[in-house]
Parts: sequence; C-alpha cells; structure tokens
Amino acid sequence: MDTAPRVTPRLDLVGLVVSDMAASLAFYRRLGLEVPAGAESAPHAEAVLPGGLRIAWDTEDVVRSFDPGWTRPTGGHRIELAFRCGAPEEVDAVYEELVTAGYRGHLKPWDAVWGQRYAVVLDPDGSEVSLFADAATERA
Repeated sequence: MDTAPRVTPRLDLVGLVVSDMAASLAFYRRLGLEVPAGAESAPHAEAVLPGGLRIAWDTEDVVRSFDPGWTRPTGGHRIELAFRCGAPEEVDAVYEELVTAGYRGHLKPWDAVWGQRYAVVLDPDGSEVSLFADAATERA
C-alpha cells in the first residue's frame, strides 16, 4: 500500500511562446488582458488573470536559451485559449473587431450544437483563440 503523502499541483500559469512579443501582446490586450506597460520590448511578460491564474509570453529566443533543441511547432494545435463573452452578440462583435483590426479569423461565429455561440480567431503566431458565450434561448 502506498503511504506516501500525495501532492496535488495547482495550475498557476499558461505559457505561450511567441515570435513577436509586441504583436502578441497587442492582440491579447484587445481581448482585455492587462499586460504591464513596456512589456512588448521584454523577452518575457506576464499578466495575472481574475482568479489568480497567470498567463505568460516568452520569445522563441528565451525558450531556446534553456532548450537549445526547441523548434517552432508546425501543423495543427493541441491547446487553445478560450475567452468567455457575456452574451452571444458579444462573440460576433469581438470577432468582427479583431478581424477588422487585421487578425485572421479561423471560424466565423456560429451557434454550436453544445449550446454556445462560438468563433475562433488566430493570434499573431497562428494559435487558435476561441470566443464563446452561452447561447440565448432564441436568436433573432
């Protein structure tokens, strides 16, 4: 029988590796993340989210400094960030604002079968970022 004390780690930080810090931070600031001023010229930046979870950005050079064999991923994605909007129409508005600002839309807003209004945009590194809200009982 295993009598060792169990340690349960707590998710504390989501890290993103970025090719252009300024471009990435501009995108995430548009989504409401409060990133410290001047962070766009740093090789590492962090923001604390409501609830205490942190998000961090590191340049590719930073990652290569401790993992010299690191290479930029290609192909599909395995992890994405998802931002909750307050109402279905906010999904449409945020998607449109980002696409109008020059960011790439991946999936235009739609009413998903799982009961949410959903859309996907790409951040400057091509990572998928979902926008969602609980669907209204009836859409106009």
